[in-house]
Amino acid sequence: MNSWFETDVVIIGGGATGTGIMRDCALRGIPCILVEKDDLASGTTGRNHGLLHSGARYAVTDQESAKECIQENRILKNIARHCVEDTQGLFISLPDDDLDFQKTFISSCQSADIDVEQLSPADALRLEPNCNPSLIGAVKVPDGTLDPFRLSASNVLDAVEHGARLFNHTHVTGLIREGATVRGVYCLDMKTGQSFEIRAKQVINAAGIWGQQICEYGDLSIKMFPAKGSLLILDYRINNLVINRCRKPSDADILVPGDTISLIGTTSERIDYDKIDDLHVTSKEIDILLEEGTKLAPIMANTRVLRAYAGVRPLVAVDGDTSGRNISRGIVLLDHAERDGLDGFVTITGGKLMTYRMMAEWTTDLVAKKLGNTAPCITHEKPLPGSEQAEPKKTATASLAKPVYQSAFYRHGERAEKFLGNDKKSQAVICECEMVTCGEVEYAIKDLDVHNLVDLRRRTRIGMGPCQGELCSYRAAGLFSEYGKTSGNEASHLLEEFLEERWKGIKPVFWGDALREGEFTYWIYEGLFGVSDLPEQQSTPADEVTQ
Repeated sequence: MNSWFETDVVIIGGGATGTGIMRDCALRGIPCILVEKDDLASGTTGRNHGLLHSGARYAVTDQESAKECIQENRILKNIARHCVEDTQGLFISLPDDDLDFQKTFISSCQSADIDVEQLSPADALRLEPNCNPSLIGAVKVPDGTLDPFRLSASNVLDAVEHGARLFNHTHVTGLIREGATVRGVYCLDMKTGQSFEIRAKQVINAAGIWGQQICEYGDLSIKMFPAKGSLLILDYRINNLVINRCRKPSDADILVPGDTISLIGTTSERIDYDKIDDLHVTSKEIDILLEEGTKLAPIMANTRVLRAYAGVRPLVAVDGDTSGRNISRGIVLLDHAERDGLDGFVTITGGKLMTYRMMAEWTTDLVAKKLGNTAPCITHEKPLPGSEQAEPKKTATASLAKPVYQSAFYRHGERAEKFLGNDKKSQAVICECEMVTCGEVEYAIKDLDVHNLVDLRRRTRIGMGPCQGELCSYRAAGLFSEYGKTSGNEASHLLEEFLEERWKGIKPVFWGDALREGEFTYWIYEGLFGVSDLPEQQSTPADEVTQ
């Protein structure tokens, strides 16, 4: 790799906002490079409930956020159809809830231009049979689900096809400064251990909660107050509509269907900033999620829990406050030239997954003005790759099983035609839970910047279904030797790392069926394959950095 690169804009952070900025810059003809220390959507973007907010959840408490959400809801249903499932949602009132709040809720939604429909309990149960039959009221809203991994990857795919560059698994170690101007970033390639520089006219800090650390490289004081949210994934899809509790936002009041599973979330707990890379789901949080979730859908009481995970919301102190009393839950865009006298550096943080495109537009507007670029934003109207065609072409795929074909198109839209061949090898099913084929794995490795099985999981959902990778990960690992230019020994270590990563989410819910399956998985990989007997890989500088 060259010891330095040059571009107009460097974007730090490969979450939804960073990848959205990357796409917006590229579509306006602004040369840019995105740098991500791990993988796309590996931070907060990939650690939420994947809810396509209608804004209804915020209507009573935050009208501005509600209006932003419904605006972006309508845009994403148009430009990101392959990332969105328009499930609709229900806000239900239970016997313990105050029905007067429902009236306030409906009125607030109408004020925010959110379509709502009041339903009788019987009508609500016809729409969602697994909803709590004790409900005393229900309101239908235009909620849906949004796949954050697919969304981020699609933004990058479009950006790269318009000239942008992605440096994945690359850590920013500092800002290049010349006096009061930022001229670029110092980087470390985590795969090779090689250091290099990227020179740029503007640097955008879109690292979310990690943005505080990036600001500290420039001796800037940005105080963040992390709020951890924990969620549980259930082993099958128990609801088809998003079920919300019709009350002020609280713990465990959203049950979201997502692809083949459902998930319950979230909790909220303030944590110390030095804990943001060491998140743990506690037994107390699990108890709350199970208890409150069962009130939304009683079937949850008899549903196996697949795994638990947690993310961190980037709450930002504003107006120089360091006490945490004046925290913004909205979008925070900071021009450090104007705010701190440090030119060439911008921070975008706060907000929500739902408003990522809006945040990207605001940020790109600011940077484009500094660069003298007058091209308008078109991300609100130009479909993402995968959503450019409403229906599949159905070319050369007659021999494919219908579930395989539908799953491929569901995840990749018209881009699935690139790997939906008629040859038996490309049609071979690697993951039965999610109907992922050998052809899709090859496409992900070669075209979607996939370097390991965890990256592959984010692009294809391998290992995210009921078996949690137990019956598909070893097949996928073998394909890295063929398509990823990886040796057999390296592929075995990719498998080991993937299983360890899956274990982190299983460990908090290690009882009942999860315990039995964990024992079975251990027997397969330890007893049959002898995973722990793998020879040690030779240490590289990158290994030393991450240990």
